Amino acid sequence: MNDLRLFHMKWVQLLFSIVLAVIGGFLFQWIHCPLPWLLGPMIVVFIGSRLFKRIKPVWPGPMRDSGMVIIGYMLGLSFTLETFKQIGKQLPSMILLTALLLVCTYLIALMVAKFSGLNFPTVLMGSIPGGLSQMIALAEELKGIDLTVVTFLQVSRIIMIIFFVPLFIFSPLFGSSLHHSLPDTASAAAASWGGLFPHILVYAVVCTACALLWKKIKFPTAFLLGPMVATIILHLSGLSGPALPSSLVSISQLLIGGYLGLMLKPENLKNKLKIILLALLSGTALLICSVVLSLLLTQLHPVPLSTSFLSLSPGGMDQMGIIAKEVNADLSFVTCYQLFRTLFIFLVVPPVLKALFKAMHRRRASDKVA
Repeated sequence: MNDLRLFHMKWVQLLFSIVLAVIGGFLFQWIHCPLPWLLGPMIVVFIGSRLFKRIKPVWPGPMRDSGMVIIGYMLGLSFTLETFKQIGKQLPSMILLTALLLVCTYLIALMVAKFSGLNFPTVLMGSIPGGLSQMIALAEELKGIDLTVVTFLQVSRIIMIIFFVPLFIFSPLFGSSLHHSLPDTASAAAASWGGLFPHILVYAVVCTACALLWKKIKFPTAFLLGPMVATIILHLSGLSGPALPSSLVSISQLLIGGYLGLMLKPENLKNKLKIILLALLSGTALLICSVVLSLLLTQLHPVPLSTSFLSLSPGGMDQMGIIAKEVNADLSFVTCYQLFRTLFIFLVVPPVLKALFKAMHRRRASDKVA
């Protein structure tokens, strides 16, 4: 009886969470907020989790993963043979700008640690952009790291970026606007629910299988990158992938936004006000660095400022891809830079951090002996 009651309670919590997310989406759409179906569910679910204690909102990981699979498919469709030629030309710039962004992150973490009194390794691991899951997993392996602070800094940075980047990108500074042009008849047919079949069935099976496979081999952001790679291969092999209807893209944003809204848990922090202020300071400084580096990218390559900024924004590849599609930016260009940084952080940053922290530990030990 208790198990049945618990089962019903979980379903009530899930339905309540979905209702909050849908209300958030419609509310933010009504006030003409950028990315209403990502930001609306995120903010309203977060507020709901603080206000309602008897029916606590829940958002299972598989729901977020489903949204990621849809976004991964959308990103994969933007790749062509010309895109891969561009990657070769862009590689030196990718290496340079990714390295500069990480150097900026290091300096920001150094200043934040100095003024806050928090230990530097904790602040640095909480500040590195685009590596939430990797940094949390790495933090668990290292001594002297406050995992709660790392998680809060990472999650608050992501949420801050998701909220402020659209405001920047839709401002007069970037000269972007929502893409409201009416599609032609062929595009409308391709982007309808009926236009998805039958090819979408093949893509759905292959993308899901690749996502599960990549998760099994512990590849970063498996539910985004697995479907993206699968879509690129199928699309370039000649099986044309249908464009997604806008309602399905909105659903994918809702599935991701609701999950993000429940990730931020300030009640688990000590010195809440100080940590929140540090998170805001660190995120703002990182955004300013991204703007400066995006200006540099426009000098290196003839791309619009909106495209360069989204390519270098310290958020997630899925969120930046959603924004890029909304402002009609070069989606494949943005994805390439974001993907390169994700892989760089996954492959290069962890061993470098381990070596750095070991050297710092040895130096402290030798200072104590002296």
